[in-house]
Amino acid sequence: MRVLLLGATGLLGHNVLQHLMATGHDAVVLVRRREGLHIQVPDSMVVEGQLTDRSTLERAAEGCDAIINCAGVTDMRLRRLSDYVAVNSRLGRTLVEVMEGLGIRRLVYTSTVNTIGYGTAGRPADESAPMQAPFTQSLYATSKRAGEEAVLEAAARHADWHVVVVNPGFMLGPMDAKPSSGRLLLTGYRRRLMAAPSGGKAFVDVRDVATAVVNALTMGHHGARYVATNQEGCLSIKELYELQASAMGYRQRVLTLPDWLLRAAGAAGDGLRALGLSTEVSSNNVRQLMVHEHYDCRRAIDELQMPQRPLAEAIRDFHRWRTEEERKVKKQ
Repeated sequence: MRVLLLGATGLLGHNVLQHLMATGHDAVVLVRRREGLHIQVPDSMVVEGQLTDRSTLERAAEGCDAIINCAGVTDMRLRRLSDYVAVNSRLGRTLVEVMEGLGIRRLVYTSTVNTIGYGTAGRPADESAPMQAPFTQSLYATSKRAGEEAVLEAAARHADWHVVVVNPGFMLGPMDAKPSSGRLLLTGYRRRLMAAPSGGKAFVDVRDVATAVVNALTMGHHGARYVATNQEGCLSIKELYELQASAMGYRQRVLTLPDWLLRAAGAAGDGLRALGLSTEVSSNNVRQLMVHEHYDCRRAIDELQMPQRPLAEAIRDFHRWRTEEERKVKKQ
C-alpha cells in the first residue's frame, strides 16, 4: 500500500515510518526539511513543504492509497488556542477534503488519550468515557479533540471509507530526536535525588503504538477510536523514575512534591505568562500533573493487535538510541 505519512519527524512518526517500511508499504513523507528524518527514505518518497498548505498536501497524497496523520503541535508553552488549531484541528478537515478530491478512502488519525476521560484504578476508562477536567481546559487536548471530531464526522458521511482514530498515552522509546516526551526521562536521569509531582500517566512504548497505527490501515472498525496504552496501567511519575533507575542501573531517591507547592508554582507560572514570558508552568498544566490516568486498552490489543512491551524496555531503548545518535554526531 502507498501511504502518505504526516508528522514523520516526530517520535511516533519516526516509529510509524520504520514499521511501514518494515512491513512492505511504500511510505511517502511530507516534511518541512528532510534533515529532520533519522531514517533513510528515497528522495522520490520525500515531499518538502508545509502540511498546512492544501496544495502541498494534494501533491504529496497524489497516487496514495491511504493517509496516516501523526502530526501535532504539543508545545505546552503556547498560550493561545490559535497556536494549536492549524495543525491539531483544521488539518483534520483539510485531510478529509483532500481525500474526497483524490478518491482516497483510508485514514488513520492519531490524537491523544487525554481527549478521553481517565477513569480510576478500579474502573479504567475505555473509548466511551467523556473528556474530563483538567484536560477540558487544555489548549492542546481540546484542539486535538476538535480534529478528531472533524475526522469522525467525515467517517459518518462516508460509509465506504476506512477511518480509524488512535488515542495514544504518554509514549516513550527510541527515535525521540528532539526529544519530546523523553524529556521527562532525561529530567530525572542519574540524579541522586529527584522530586516528582503526585500524579501519574498511562505510559506506553511508542513502538507498540506505531504497530497499532499501521495495523489500523486494514484492521479495526470504521469510525472507531482506540485507546493505545499499556496494560501495566497508570504509573506515578515517582514510579516512572524508580523504574528508570532500575532499568538503567543506578540508585536514586525520589520525593513526591506536595500538591500545594505545585499549585503555587502554577500560579507563579500564570503570572509569568501574563507578562509575556514563555514557560510550560501554568495552573492548568500543573493540575494535569496531579491526575492519575487509568485507561483500558483491551480494544486496541484485540482489534489492532497492539503489542505490549515492558516499559523498562522502552526506557532502555530510548537511552540506547540517544547514545548511538550522539556517537554518530561526534564522528561527523
